[in-house]
Amino acid sequence: MKTIMNEKLPISNTTPIKARHYDYQHFTYPWHFHSQYELMYVENGFGQCFVGDSIHKFSDGDLILFGSNLPHYMNSDDSYKKKNSNLRVKGIIVQFEKDFMNYSINNYPQFLQIKTLLENSGRGMLFPKEQSDKIKSILKKLPEMNGLQQIINFLNLLQELASCKKNTVLASPQFYKSFPKLGNSRIEKIISFININYTRNISLTEIASLAAMNVSSFCRYFKEQTGKTFLEYIAEMRIGYACKLLTLNEKSINQISIECGFESITHFNKTFKKQTHFTPTIYKQKILENTI
Repeated sequence: MKTIMNEKLPISNTTPIKARHYDYQHFTYPWHFHSQYELMYVENGFGQCFVGDSIHKFSDGDLILFGSNLPHYMNSDDSYKKKNSNLRVKGIIVQFEKDFMNYSINNYPQFLQIKTLLENSGRGMLFPKEQSDKIKSILKKLPEMNGLQQIINFLNLLQELASCKKNTVLASPQFYKSFPKLGNSRIEKIISFININYTRNISLTEIASLAAMNVSSFCRYFKEQTGKTFLEYIAEMRIGYACKLLTLNEKSINQISIECGFESITHFNKTFKKQTHFTPTIYKQKILENTI
């Protein structure tokens, strides 16, 4: 069973931004998500970036913005993993609290572009190496800054990114819709559990018990919080994972159906087409041809 790790970052309301340099032999962190936003600058490195149900190549100079609770991971090219390889992946990671300046960003017109940027980051955003020198200059200074100076420069960075016309939104709208905006510990606990267990049969009794609720109360609560029924949410999670497996092109459609938790290939095909408007076969063909 494939799991998505719920990473807990050392960020809080009193320390809302964490910026650091990284220097690895290759990226090793698994498929994961976290409530904080993350900005990944790849100064040196190349490989594939998995975001939601999409896969995109990354290389020197790319900048990727991951939204709150968006599953993702960086996969270095196989040449980095050879025993005698001298290759390294280097760059800067900036992680910031999901409620960072929440009131100002959501209410003041001066922050409208930044608000749009953060909303779009829910699907992941790739800023290519052609980005402005000003963005790189601010970014490279952030790890050495702290306090108010860091916050001011970080806001400048967000504004520059928000003004950048050349960017690519990564995950599909269908995948993004399966992740609700989280706002309290109970729903976060439930969603975290589902993100780890969605490929197996989770009964309503089991998930309701986790939430310390009876089944009928849980169903009402879950629909209020996510806008979806529990079964709809599970189905969308499974289809999101199926999209990722199809892009990898390593398993048959029948194998993918089983791994994603569907009881029959017929149910898988019907659910997949309902959510993506393609059959799994056509989706696989189009994603490999980069025509979606």
